[in-house]
Amino acid sequence: MAQFPNSLEEAIAQSREATLAALEAGCTRLSVNLQFTELKQMPVALQFLPVFEQLGIQPKILFADTGAAALARRDWTDISFQIDDVGTSRTPVEKKILPEDEAFLLVAPSAVEVAQVEKMANLAGDRPFILLNPQLEDVSIIGIGYAARQLRDRFLGTIESCYYLRPLQGAAVLRSYPSLWQVWLETNDEYQLIAEVPQRPAGEELDRILAEATSTGTTDEAVAPKKPGFLTNLQRFLNALSR
Repeated sequence: MAQFPNSLEEAIAQSREATLAALEAGCTRLSVNLQFTELKQMPVALQFLPVFEQLGIQPKILFADTGAAALARRDWTDISFQIDDVGTSRTPVEKKILPEDEAFLLVAPSAVEVAQVEKMANLAGDRPFILLNPQLEDVSIIGIGYAARQLRDRFLGTIESCYYLRPLQGAAVLRSYPSLWQVWLETNDEYQLIAEVPQRPAGEELDRILAEATSTGTTDEAVAPKKPGFLTNLQRFLNALSR
């Protein structure tokens, strides 16, 4: 069973372990998602890179835009990995995904680049293809109709969410492969596991899990949130930096 991380650095380390486990199990299309608003992507990506050293392979790192790729090339002086950008719909994908490339890490691709990302994944074949903090399912861009359902069935549904950490108000959703999806509740300055489910909990299901854990008048002793845990404090810190 996955343990709840006590810091951002521990969460990133946990995401590396989950990625290695998923790759060892034969999964090649993976997503790693730390869902904090205002989280800077480059430091997270830099801390994630040791996963490729553990695998003994050289990845190509693809950022969502040319500016981020240029910053990484300037600042990551000790990194020998290739750094590029995803490009636009007018960019030939064959120039980004080459036969000699061993693995791919796409940093923060958005729904704007989803067509490019899908083509890249198809060209990558069975080589490791990892999406770090992707935002590919923005309904305002991909829509909610037949075309969006096709995209989910054809591509988005083929991506294994090997690591997912999302803070909520007084709680969090965690998935660290191969564990199930977990819901944790802040209880003092730590987190308590209150549910494990096979699919990502959302909407009414998530509301029900949290309501049952925090309700009073049940036979089980209610779990009451107290002092905020590190996720709440981290999100407040990130929000303050963005002001």
